[in-house]
Amino acid sequence: MKGLIINYRRGRHTQNPYQMILKFEGAVDKETAEKLKGKRVIWTTSSGKKLEGKILGSHGNRGAVKARFERGLPGQAIGTEIELK
Repeated sequence: MKGLIINYRRGRHTQNPYQMILKFEGAVDKETAEKLKGKRVIWTTSSGKKLEGKILGSHGNRGAVKARFERGLPGQAIGTEIELK
């Protein structure tokens, strides 16, 4: 399943580069987003390197999810596609 990287998980004064907000095609509400919890996601860099993360849970009520990556993703990742493993 394909998804989109929306943004870093952030607050008013802070931003966490290890956690990202993702939106997947089929997830339209909180219940479907919760079903993705625990699954792995892979983001591929422009050079072909693959960075792997894990979905932590839902974010909000419209189907977005939070994912944690072992290495932080760069700012260029925002707006790009991500794959559900």
